[in-house]
Amino acid sequence: MTRQTIFTPVLIAGCAILLLGFAIRASFGVFQIPIASEFNWVRSDFSLAIAVQNLAWGIGQPIFGALAERFGDRRAIIAGALMYSAGLVLSSYAVTPGQMQLLEILVGFGIAGTGFGVILAIVGRAAKPEHRSLALGIATAAGSAGQVIGAPTAQALLAHYHWQTVFVIFSVVILFALFALPFLRSPTVATRRELEESLGTVLVRAFKDPSYLMIFMGFFSCGYQLAFITAHFPAFVTEKCGAIDPNGMLAAIGITTTSALGAVAIAVIGLFNIAGSILAGWLGKRYSKKYLLAAIYTGRTIVSALFIMLPMTPLTVLLFSAAMGSMWLATVPLTSGLVAHIYGLRYMGTLYGFVFLSHQIGSFLGVWLGGRMYDLTGGYTTVWWIGVGVGAFSALIHLPIREQVLVAQAA
Repeated sequence: MTRQTIFTPVLIAGCAILLLGFAIRASFGVFQIPIASEFNWVRSDFSLAIAVQNLAWGIGQPIFGALAERFGDRRAIIAGALMYSAGLVLSSYAVTPGQMQLLEILVGFGIAGTGFGVILAIVGRAAKPEHRSLALGIATAAGSAGQVIGAPTAQALLAHYHWQTVFVIFSVVILFALFALPFLRSPTVATRRELEESLGTVLVRAFKDPSYLMIFMGFFSCGYQLAFITAHFPAFVTEKCGAIDPNGMLAAIGITTTSALGAVAIAVIGLFNIAGSILAGWLGKRYSKKYLLAAIYTGRTIVSALFIMLPMTPLTVLLFSAAMGSMWLATVPLTSGLVAHIYGLRYMGTLYGFVFLSHQIGSFLGVWLGGRMYDLTGGYTTVWWIGVGVGAFSALIHLPIREQVLVAQAA
């Protein structure tokens, strides 16, 4: 295995697009307090906007996957980048919760066009079979790298610019993804049987397969946990964490407030997830993907339960971020790889897109419930324990999945 056989132009270009898109998406939690404070919105107002964004992303994912397979990958990405940019610009002019929530639909569709569903399908088709799982892990890690820089960059920009200006800056940044398009030349890798079948036939077969439905349901908790933490963890840490020691190590490296700690916590999650995603991709080639997924969800459940039961301090925040980060997007290369393995590569974008819709339904509920329960109870404890429960559910539901090639069975 050489570097040249893995790091193809397609993989590098796909990583660049994911990095830019996820850097912006991961920063939205940092805007929670500034926007709510300016307009005197309750916490659930902006939370619902982010929730709508996540739901639109999920609805848009199979649509953009089908568009990419019908009209070409690059056209789908161009449409996604333009919608992403336009949504950010228009959102900067929103002054009511309804306006913000409506415009986040456009942002969500933009994320779908530049996100995992389209890019991972391209990377999966371009990679050699023996390198596919690792390539998917590396591409997923690129999204994590975006998370490392996204929240701290937004926090730094907010120190000098109004939040509306930062939205406009980000609207320009996402357009740089278009420079990667000339390198996205991915072959269509499919068997003769796959090429002869229509998308409708493949979808009907998948939805009749209990394993596909279990993958669909299992991905729900991933979305719930990740979106809740991305949207609410910075505010959670800002309000509940113990004070930063002015003479301590964190202050020495520039973390002097709990709001700064909240932004850094998101970056730490992304940093550790770079290694976690690559490791998951590497393990996915060697071990059963369903058992690896069950282990990841079990680990998340334990880590989340411990964090909420222990007193919150700067140390526990960083330890939780590191532990959760190592499992953060590790589910993505395994889930997408499982879909590709069982159902083939021809319509991987659409099939994974529908699975990802479950992820985003979970995201919607995690973000919205976080804001709603905060307004009702003044805290996030109830929503956090729901996340622990759905994580345990996902760990169990992956166990009965039949990890066999369905096309071969049908033949």
